[in-house]
Amino acid sequence: MERSLSYAEILKKTLQEATRTQPRLQAIQLYPVCDTDSGQFLILATGWDKQRWLDTILFHARLVERQVIIEEDNFEEGLTSALIAAGIQAEHIVTSLDYQSGGDANAIKLTCI
Repeated sequence: MERSLSYAEILKKTLQEATRTQPRLQAIQLYPVCDTDSGQFLILATGWDKQRWLDTILFHARLVERQVIIEEDNFEEGLTSALIAAGIQAEHIVTSLDYQSGGDANAIKLTCI
């Protein structure tokens, strides 16, 4: 019997894939940082961007009670579609604003185009 991937495994796999497929502009390197114990998943970008040092978070998601809370997503296309394609239910992906509002119907929700 095939075991379905957990949301933590899906997040980890998606972030690892995103760092492999991103173009390497300048001398910037992308690093996935996945802590399944705390539910924190990040992609860091570090390196020289022309004449300045860059050290920033490109993507940050938290896994809380079977919800993926997107704190930051600075990818051009975003990673939401990739997460849904990998098996995370769209209704389980929310922005941090929506999560903090308690799921109010008027809150901002992520949508995939």
